[in-house]
Amino acid sequence: MIASARMYSVTLTVGTLWRRLLEGIAERAGQPVDVLDWPVPQPIAELWDKPDKAAVFMCGLPFSLASPQPELVAAPVPALPRSHGRAIYWSELIVCADSAFHQLSDTFGHRIAFTTPDSQSGYAAPLHLLMQSAQGRPLYQEIIAPRITPYGALAAVTEGLAEVAPIDSWAFELMRRHNPDLTARVRIVASTEPTPLPPLVASLGQGQLLAGAFLAAHDDPVLKLVMEALLIERFVRPQAESYSILKQRSETARNFWRRQPLAETADPAFALVPDAVSP
Repeated sequence: MIASARMYSVTLTVGTLWRRLLEGIAERAGQPVDVLDWPVPQPIAELWDKPDKAAVFMCGLPFSLASPQPELVAAPVPALPRSHGRAIYWSELIVCADSAFHQLSDTFGHRIAFTTPDSQSGYAAPLHLLMQSAQGRPLYQEIIAPRITPYGALAAVTEGLAEVAPIDSWAFELMRRHNPDLTARVRIVASTEPTPLPPLVASLGQGQLLAGAFLAAHDDPVLKLVMEALLIERFVRPQAESYSILKQRSETARNFWRRQPLAETADPAFALVPDAVSP
């Protein structure tokens, strides 16, 4: 069986912490688990498709669209004031710290970077927010090529490839904690509505292997220290129904953006095709 925190291994230090936590939880549960790093450019969808998952982070949008859905194991409650003790997150829209942009509308007419078309925080959530501002006109001059990860989205802004990008709020806080020099180079100009945080999932029939150990991890003094470094208050058991709103919103955004395109030019990955979540 395998476990992976590829989605939230936002720095080398954070990846090491995740390995320690997942190995510790597996040991507490008495289960032999192989922790996979699965670094970019290996496609994360291939990780989600593996038949021997015990605990793998999966974006909530593809989870909501999957049929059959994998089993839910646990979801972290970020140790952040805006989380209010719930397993939620949102997208932060970031710009360069020294830019002249002070609100999201200031970035209209420029370039935006998304992560991938199947990402909730890096694509679907900001599209849902931008729907409110479109008013029948393209908002951005260009959507640049997929940036794959939260770090990639942030780097697109700091390297001048795009003027604005959405980034997973918890991933951003992990980067702020463990690479503050990088995050100091950007500012937040807008946030999307909170939605359920990506869960750890297991292959069908394997959801109970580690679930209890995740839910009790905050009671273990050693694991608790690692969780604190990862900005985790505790783990909870999520409900599949809570992710259905992501599917509903993605369908709304897809239908809207088909009629009112977001960009005059877009990378082919974000083109308007019938079966994709697209602008």
